[in-house]
Amino acid sequence: MPENDTRDRRLELQDIFCDILGSDNVHFQPPNNIKMNYPAIVYKLADIKPNYADDGVYLSHTRYMATFIAKEPDNDVVYKIVNLPTARFVRHYVDDNLYHYVYELY
Repeated sequence: MPENDTRDRRLELQDIFCDILGSDNVHFQPPNNIKMNYPAIVYKLADIKPNYADDGVYLSHTRYMATFIAKEPDNDVVYKIVNLPTARFVRHYVDDNLYHYVYELY
């Protein structure tokens, strides 16, 4: 897949996350020093799996790891993300009095 197509798909995912969250507190691979406002979604590139054909890469699948972070344990966003077509809920944990919900998406 050409680089621009991959970037366009990532930006589309960014827009989807912003719509689900209802704000622009969505960050792609943010630096450690960023000040976050909650609720927020943080996502990063997790894997790229190529499919080969005719001695070359025919298609590649990009996997992202997304974390929804909130101050409250009950939030509809948790279910909105898991209902995305390629989303899979991975785990939940609490850190620094913040609730983290981790997903994988292709």
